[in-house]
Amino acid sequence: MTVGADPGKDSPELSVILVNHNDRAHLGNCLTALERALTGLRAEVILVDNQSSDGSQALVKSSFPRIRLIENDRNLGFPLANNIGFGQSRGEYVFFLNTDTLMPEGAPAALLTEIRSRPEVGAVGPALVHEDGSFQVSFGQKVDFFAEFRQKLILNPYYKIALRYFRKPREVGWLSGACLLARRSALGSAGLFDEDFFLYFEDIDLCRRIAARGFKLIFIPSVRVTHVGGGATSARRWQARIDYRRSQLRFYRKYNSRLSLWLLRVYLRATTMALGWRPTRDEEKRRFREGLREVLKGGEG
Repeated sequence: MTVGADPGKDSPELSVILVNHNDRAHLGNCLTALERALTGLRAEVILVDNQSSDGSQALVKSSFPRIRLIENDRNLGFPLANNIGFGQSRGEYVFFLNTDTLMPEGAPAALLTEIRSRPEVGAVGPALVHEDGSFQVSFGQKVDFFAEFRQKLILNPYYKIALRYFRKPREVGWLSGACLLARRSALGSAGLFDEDFFLYFEDIDLCRRIAARGFKLIFIPSVRVTHVGGGATSARRWQARIDYRRSQLRFYRKYNSRLSLWLLRVYLRATTMALGWRPTRDEEKRRFREGLREVLKGGEG
C-alpha cells in the first residue's frame, strides 16, 4: 500500500508497521484514521497478524485491501512480528504503531518533520492520551528498581498534569513502542527488537540500544495520539501481567545491577505471598499467582 504516492517514485519515505493479535475491536478504527493521517505522504502500511482468531485478517482483506497483510501461523510475540514487518518494509523512516491507537490528521507529518530536521535523532514519539483526553506517561529515563518506584509514585502523577502545558520537544531515555517513529539507519545500527522478549519492555530495550549508538530520543508533546491501551491483552489480563513480569526480569538481568534484580525478585515473591494469604475464588488471580511463581523459578530471574 502506498498512500498519496508520487507515481514517479517507487520507494515510500515512511513505512508504518502494526502487529495485531485478536484486536479486531480496535483495528478498523485504527486503520481508517491512519489512512486519513497519511494522506499526502509517500507511505506504506504493513500489518503483521499473529494468528488472530477474531476475523481480523478478513477485515483487513475486505476493507483495507491496499494494506500489506502478513499472516503468521502462530503468535510470535510483539518483537519478532515487528522485525518481520521491518524486513518487508522499504521506508527511510519506520513507524511502529499499536492497533489500539487513533492517529489524528497531520500527526505523522509533524513527527517526520522533527526527525528529518535533526540527523542526530534516532527516534521520536508523541504524547499518548486516553480517549477522554487525559495524558498517559509514554516516556521516561533510567529503568531500575528505584527508578521504577520513583516513576510510578512521583513522576507519573506529576507528568499527567504537567503534560497539559508541555510544548517543546525534549530528550528522554525511552519512548513508548505504542507509537514510535524511528530512523531506519538507527534501527539497523541498534539491531532491531530483541526477540528474546515476547511482550513488554522490548520498546525500552530498543530505545536503550538506539541511544547507546549515539542517537537521541525525542519526546514531542505537541503531537498527541489517542491510545486505548491493552487492546490485545484486555481479554487475558492476568496472563498479560505474567508476561509483563517475565519481561521485566529479563530486562533487569540484561541491564541492571544484581542489587536491583534481587530487590525486584524480593518484591515479586512478596506479591505471590500476599496473593496466597488472601483466599480467592477468582480463577484468573489463582493462575496469575501460580504463573508468577513459575516465572520466579525459571531462568528469567
